[in-house]
Amino acid sequence: MKKLHVGFSLLLYILCFAVSVQSQSSPDASSMQALKASIGNPTTLGWSDPNPCKWAKVECVNNRVTKIQIGDQNLKGTLPPDLKNLTSLTKLEVMKNQLSGPIPSLAGLNSLQEVLFNNNGFTYVPPDFFKGMTSLQTIYFDYNPLSAWQIPESLKDASGLQIFSANGANVTGSIPDFLGGDTFPGLTTLHLAFNNLQGSIPLSFAKTSIQNLWLNSRKTDSKLNGSIAVIQNMTDLTEVWLHGNQFTGPIPDLSGLSNLNHLSLRDNQLTGIVPLSVVKLPKLAIVNLTNNLLQGPTPKFDNSKVAVDMNNGSNRFCLDEPGAACDDRVNILLSIVEPLGYPVVFAQDWNGNDPCSPQSWKGLSCDTGNITVVNFQNLGLSGTISPNFSKLPLLRQLLLFNNSLTGTIPNELTTLSNLKKIDVSNNLLHGKVPKFSQNVLVVTDGNPDIGKDSSSLSPPPPPGAPAGDKRSTDNGTGSKNSNTGKVVGSVVGAVCGAFIVGIGVCLYARKQRRTSRVQSPNTVVIHPRHEGDGSAVKITVTGSSVNGGGSESHSITSSGPSDLHVVESGSLVISIQVLRNVTNNFSDENILGRGGFGTVYKGELHDGTKIAVKRMESGVVSDKGLAEFKSEIAVLTKVRHRHLVTLLGYCLEGNERLLVYEYMPQGTLSKHLFDWKEEGLKPLEWTRRLTIALDVARGVEYLHTLAHQSFIHRDLKPSNILLGDDMRAKVADFGLVRLAPENGKHSIETRLAGTFGYLAPEYAGQHEDSNLICSSNHESVSPFNSARSYMALLILVLMTLILALIHVTGRVTTKVDVFSFGVILMELISGRKALDETQPEDSVHLVSWFRRMHVNKDTFRKAIDQIIDLNEETYSSVSTVAELAGHCCAREPHQRPDMGHVVNVLSSLAELWQPAKLDSDDIYGIDLDMTLPQALKKWQAYEGSNIDDSSSSLIPSTDNTQTSIPTRPSGFADTFTSSDGR
Repeated sequence: MKKLHVGFSLLLYILCFAVSVQSQSSPDASSMQALKASIGNPTTLGWSDPNPCKWAKVECVNNRVTKIQIGDQNLKGTLPPDLKNLTSLTKLEVMKNQLSGPIPSLAGLNSLQEVLFNNNGFTYVPPDFFKGMTSLQTIYFDYNPLSAWQIPESLKDASGLQIFSANGANVTGSIPDFLGGDTFPGLTTLHLAFNNLQGSIPLSFAKTSIQNLWLNSRKTDSKLNGSIAVIQNMTDLTEVWLHGNQFTGPIPDLSGLSNLNHLSLRDNQLTGIVPLSVVKLPKLAIVNLTNNLLQGPTPKFDNSKVAVDMNNGSNRFCLDEPGAACDDRVNILLSIVEPLGYPVVFAQDWNGNDPCSPQSWKGLSCDTGNITVVNFQNLGLSGTISPNFSKLPLLRQLLLFNNSLTGTIPNELTTLSNLKKIDVSNNLLHGKVPKFSQNVLVVTDGNPDIGKDSSSLSPPPPPGAPAGDKRSTDNGTGSKNSNTGKVVGSVVGAVCGAFIVGIGVCLYARKQRRTSRVQSPNTVVIHPRHEGDGSAVKITVTGSSVNGGGSESHSITSSGPSDLHVVESGSLVISIQVLRNVTNNFSDENILGRGGFGTVYKGELHDGTKIAVKRMESGVVSDKGLAEFKSEIAVLTKVRHRHLVTLLGYCLEGNERLLVYEYMPQGTLSKHLFDWKEEGLKPLEWTRRLTIALDVARGVEYLHTLAHQSFIHRDLKPSNILLGDDMRAKVADFGLVRLAPENGKHSIETRLAGTFGYLAPEYAGQHEDSNLICSSNHESVSPFNSARSYMALLILVLMTLILALIHVTGRVTTKVDVFSFGVILMELISGRKALDETQPEDSVHLVSWFRRMHVNKDTFRKAIDQIIDLNEETYSSVSTVAELAGHCCAREPHQRPDMGHVVNVLSSLAELWQPAKLDSDDIYGIDLDMTLPQALKKWQAYEGSNIDDSSSSLIPSTDNTQTSIPTRPSGFADTFTSSDGR
C-alpha cells in the first residue's frame, strides 16, 4: 500500500511538472521556431530561448505572441506559412530587410492590425491574403518585386482599413470600385504610385475620407486615364499626386477642398482653364501643372505662399504673364469648347493669343481677324453645343456634323446675322430646331430624336463631366490688375523705402531659433520610394562616416517641385508627410520658437521620441533663407561633436525646406538667462553658467581647429545655444557658417551677417558702441519705444538706406566668433542682454558698459548678476571669467585669444579636481612604501595573472588630450569621444 502511495505521488508530481513546463512555453513556440529557421536564425536577433515570448523584438500577452517587429535588421530568407497560426498577432513588421519569396497567406488572423512588408524582395501576394482580417488597419507592400497582381476582393473583409500603401509593387488592372463608397469608411491614405494601373479613378471615391491619394504612374505604357472630376467631391484631401498618367479634360472646381496642401497634376493631358478655385485654395502650398495642355490665362498664384511649377511649353496658356487676360476671341472659343470637355484635339493645336494667326487654329477660318468658319466635323466630339457661338458676330458657317453631340440646338444661334450654313447632322441631338432666317441652310439629318422633347438614347458623358459634376463656370482669370499709381515725391518715397528696409534689417537681426534633441533617430517612419524611378529628386549627404567627411550629391531629373524630394543622411530618409504627421501638421501648439527664416516645431514619433523640425518660411526660400538652409546642411553633415546640435535629416519637397534636429528639452540659454522669471524657471547658479560656457567653448573650438575643415559660426548668441535635460549646452543654428581660412589668420571678405550686439568691430566695420539700434531679443524696433525715437529713427533710416544701396561686407576670421563668445561671457556674468534699451543711453551696449564696470572691484561687484551667490571662491572664478571676456572682446582681432586658450581657462575653473581620501592601503593592498618590484609582485598575485605590455592604453579624452590608464573593460572606450569630437 505504501509503495502504491509513493507511486501515485510520483505520478502526480510528474503530471504537475509536465503541466508546469507546458504553462511556461507559448502555444506559438513552434510557429516562431519556424520563423527563426526560415530567416536563418540570425545572431543579431539573439533568439536562443525556447520561449519566443522572451525574444527581442517580440511581444506577448498571456503567453501568446502579439507583436513581431523585426524591421530594418538586414534579414534574409523567407517568411514561413506557419505565421497564419499566430492567431493573437496584432502587429507584423518586417520592412526594410532582404526577405524574398512569396508573402504567406495570413487569412483568418482577425486580430492583426498592422502589417509592414515594404522594401524587401517578396515576389507574390496570395489572392486570399486578406480573408478574415477584420481588424486590419494598416498594410504596406511598397517596393517589392512582386509578380503582377490585382487588389483582391478579399480586401473587403478589412472594413476598418485606414492605410493601404503599395507603391512600386507591380499592381495591375484597374482601381477597384470597392475602394470607394462605404466599404472603408476610415480609409485616409491610399498610395498606389509607380504601378501599372489602367482605367479611371472610380466615381465611388467621391464618398471616401481619403486624405492622401498617390496615383502617380511609372514611365510605362500602362497609365490611368479619363477625367479627374471626382476629386472635387473628395473634400478631405490634403495631398493629391496624379502625375505621370494620361488624364484628360479640365481641372474641376476644387473650392470644397479647403485642406488641400499639395496638388501634383504634371505629365498628363489635362486641358481647359485652371479654375480660380484652385488659385484660391487657402492651404495650398505646392502645385505642379507642368507638361499638360492647359489653356486660357496663366494662373496667378501667391508665390509667397505657394510653390508653383508650370514652366513647360506643352501648356497652352495664351500669355506667359500670370494673370494677364486673354484676347476676347480666345475667351469665346474656350467657352465654346468647355461643354465639350476642352477636347485634346483643340488644346494640342490652339496655341498663343491670336486664333487668326498665320499658323491658324484647328477648325477655324478667319477674314481680317474675324472668325468666319468653324469646322468641327468628324472629331469624335461629345457634349453639348454652346450658345456662345453667337458671340462670333461674323460667323458664316458652323459645321458640327459626324460627332456625338447631345442636347439641343441653342436658340442663341439664330442671332448670327451673317450665318449662311449650320450642319449638325449625324449627332445625338433632340428638341425642336430653332427658327433661323430663310437664307440659312440648316442640316439636321441623322439625329434620331430631332424634333422630340427628349432623347431616347443614352449617350456617353462628355469628357471631364461625369454625372453630378459641378464644374466651375469662372474663366480662371480673376479680377484684372489695376494700374499702378504714380509715385508722388521721390524724396519721401526714398525715405519711406529706407524705413521699410530698416525694419527688415532689424527683423533680420532678431533671428531666434530653437532646435531639439532626439535619442533614437532610426525610429523615423520612412515613406517608401521607388529607387529606380527617374522622376524622383534625390539628394544624398554622407553624415555618418567615421572620418567625419561629408559630401552632397544632387540628381535632378525633373523641374517640378511636386516630385518626391527626399534626403538621405546616413541611412535616414525623411519625407514631408512624415514631418507633417509628427508635428500634427505643423500646428501652433507644437511651435518651439520662431526665427528670421522660419519656425521650429516640436515633433513626436510613434515611439514617443521627440525631434525638432525647422521649417523655412516659403517667402524667403529663394534668397537668404535658401542660402542659410544649404549652409546649415553643408556644415552639419561635415561636423559631429557632443557640443554641436546634431542634424538628423532634412527634406526638400517643392518649396518646402525643413531641417530635423535632435530635441533639446530645456530650450535656449537666453530663456534661462534672461526670461527665467516669465518662464517659471530657476535662475542659473554660477557653476551651471560656467559649465555651459565651457560646453560652448569646446563646440566652437572644434569648429575652428579640430574638425577636418575649419568653420566660422558668425552668429553665436544665447538664443543659438541649446540646453538638454542635463543642462549641458550645444551650439545651434549654422545658417551663417563660413569656411575659415586654412591658416586661421588671414581674413576673408564676406557679406555682413549675424546679430547686432555680438558683431566684432572689424566685421561690422564700426565701433561696437555704434551698432544699429536693433536687438535680436527685442520684439519691437527701439525707435518706437524710446524717448530718443526721433534721433534713433533718423540714424536707422540713414544706416538702412546705406545698407540697401551698397553691398555690405566685412573682414572675417575665427576671431569674430571669439568676440561673440566674449559677449556671451559678459551676459553670463551680468545677466544683461548684449543690447538692452531699457538701460540708460550710455549703458545700452553691454560691452562698453561692462568694460567701465570692470575698472575696479567695487563697480565690478555691481555688474555681477544679483542672483549669483557670491562667496570668495565664486567671486574669484567670476573675476577670472570677466578678465577672459575682456580679452575676447578686444577691439583688434590679434589681441583676442583663440578658443583653445578659452577652453583651457574655463576648464581649469569648471573642472577643479580634488583627490578622494585614500585608505592606508588601496584596494590592491599595496603599501605605498614598497619598492616598485615589490608592488608589482603583490599586484600580480592579487590579479592572478601576469601583466604584459597591453595593460595600458592611450584613451582620447573629451578635451582632446591623451591619458595613459590601465587596460579597461570591453566597451569602456565607447564612453569617450574621438579626437575630432565625436
